Amino acid sequence: MADELKMALDELLRKVALERDADFLREGVRVMSQALMELEVTQHVGAERHERTAGRTGQRNGYRERDWDTRVGTLELRVPRVRDGSYFPSLFEPRRRAEQALAAVVQEAYVQGVSTRRVDDLVKALGMEGVSKSQVSRLCQALDAEVERFRARPLAGPYPYVWLDATFVKARQDGRVQSAAVVIAVGVTGAGEREVLGLDVGPSEDGAFWLAFLRGLVARGLGGVRLVVSDAHQGLKAAIAAVLQGAAWQRCRVHFLRNALALAPKSAQQLVATTIRTVFAQPEPEQARAQWRRVADGFRPRFPRLAELLDDAEADVLAYLGFPRDHWRQLWSNNPLERLNREVKRRTDVVGIFPNEAAVLRLVGMVLAEQHDEWQAGRRYFSAESLAKVLTPEERGEEVPLTLLAAG
Repeated sequence: MADELKMALDELLRKVALERDADFLREGVRVMSQALMELEVTQHVGAERHERTAGRTGQRNGYRERDWDTRVGTLELRVPRVRDGSYFPSLFEPRRRAEQALAAVVQEAYVQGVSTRRVDDLVKALGMEGVSKSQVSRLCQALDAEVERFRARPLAGPYPYVWLDATFVKARQDGRVQSAAVVIAVGVTGAGEREVLGLDVGPSEDGAFWLAFLRGLVARGLGGVRLVVSDAHQGLKAAIAAVLQGAAWQRCRVHFLRNALALAPKSAQQLVATTIRTVFAQPEPEQARAQWRRVADGFRPRFPRLAELLDDAEADVLAYLGFPRDHWRQLWSNNPLERLNREVKRRTDVVGIFPNEAAVLRLVGMVLAEQHDEWQAGRRYFSAESLAKVLTPEERGEEVPLTLLAAG
């Protein structure tokens, strides 16, 4: 490690002496930052690169490229990966940006006079008494610009799997407190890495809102989608069919189970849930489909409406069976997004009522930007070898014979 740092510093000094490089300070910060991460990851896994030791507690897993904005400019860093995704560089200060966004939202509510006693207490706890409108404005503008860069960034596909969902918060609109819909899209790249693809805030989760949201994702580069996972919201289903043509649709089994339990008496709900889950324990597609029909027929005498729901939903809830078996657990529900929504709710519940929709977008955008960064530093959601089964040769980066292109 010391030898590598010395070599990097020697190279930096050579550039200054021979090339009169004007970016000496920025390059020096980059070299030291890179060295710091290498030292941290060495301590984290308990061994140097390629070192064999009994004290090793983890395995390196290459690097990922990341731009880091600093006072001396934007630095291009190679962030070390650890196989279990447990390493995050200390210099990136995880969670700091969302806390800034939370402070900005609370400040804005406080300055506009819409805060409750709970928000007043939080303002005092954060030491923000006497904050001015100009201070709030400067902080909000900086955060809004960062959120907009995140939301508008180009998407480099393919994204074979996409999850869509909405959560709701309270915000003031036209002087009244109303429910605002926060729609979020998460995808998996062809390399198996999760990304937050986009988010938006609107007055309701209607079909037109979802349609505009998905069209915006496609305009930014969303493509190569094989399967979309969501609940059975009719407007969302119609938008998926209209914008992501050719993609299959998976009805989230968790949302479906909630719908199913609503059609059974409370005394029978545990039995109903356990019985339906037997379908997802089947190892083969045909066995799962056969079990689904047996479950539906078993419910038909006592719960005819439940059996009818099962009949209608079979193809949608079992869409995951058309994909590789080792992907099933990640595809049959919206769980990846549900966990993200819980984190969003945990942050937004602190605010309670937002002063406007812009404040919602600011805080939620920062939370999602942080999660996106942490996913990039963590382990892959699918292995690249596993995802290769659902990608075309072009998407895998393979050369396609000219004879096949002519035939196509």
